Amino acid sequence: MTKLISWNIDSLNAALTSTSPRALLSQEVLRKIAGEDADIISIQETKLPPEGPSEKHFKLLTDYLPGYQIAWTSSNPPARKGYAGTMVLYREGLPAEVNKPRIDSPDTMDDEGRLLVLEFDRFYLVNVYTPNAGDELKRLPQRQIWDRCYADYLASLDKKKPVIACGDFNVAHKEIDLANPATNHNSAGFTDEEREGFTNLLSKGFVDSFRFINGDIPSVYSWWSQRIKTSKINNAGWRIDYFIVSDRIKEKILKSCMIDSGDRQDHTPIMLEIDI
Repeated sequence: MTKLISWNIDSLNAALTSTSPRALLSQEVLRKIAGEDADIISIQETKLPPEGPSEKHFKLLTDYLPGYQIAWTSSNPPARKGYAGTMVLYREGLPAEVNKPRIDSPDTMDDEGRLLVLEFDRFYLVNVYTPNAGDELKRLPQRQIWDRCYADYLASLDKKKPVIACGDFNVAHKEIDLANPATNHNSAGFTDEEREGFTNLLSKGFVDSFRFINGDIPSVYSWWSQRIKTSKINNAGWRIDYFIVSDRIKEKILKSCMIDSGDRQDHTPIMLEIDI
């Protein structure tokens, strides 16, 4: 069995080095992740500089999560510095080829550190931080192109060996995947265009592991807005973080769930257990 965890950390530096109340909550989540003893841990929105983690970051990270090799990619010019970024920790001794692909996405998206791919013996692991459509949906046209490029890229990998794609996809696929669909129809992450992009991705031979295992269970989310102080208390959340799996290995999925992040709002980690 292989256990995988994915988490949008919203700044690795803040989580590791700050002493703010929010950082302390993030550190509790890191300790909880450590207790799961996962084989692979994917992290999004690291917000690290182009040169990546500092020696201090590596030391603190390995204090929390010992026994892992670390791969990373950051946002580079002409994209904004200290923006987006992804990282994968994989168990020491587990051989993998690390790739930082470009998928011909628009604007500076290919330079934002949004994709990190590890090729293991039996599958590809794709860690993604999907671009947000933004305030007033300013980036929606580019997001639509990204969705098509990303879906085509996953399909190309799937022709070679099975794919496990995880991360923050920045879309609630169906009405059941957010608490208030009626009032969010034109919000970033729940537009018709973004939902259609996710449907197109699944149609290329992939399955949403959470729905495959749990069916139409309601009111289970992976993100709660920090802007609304009561969002998590009231469970006014969205499910926008996913483990997407090639159809041909879906019967090997054993578990797909959220990991409780306690009082910390924003993203909670998600976990996949699969017999591969």
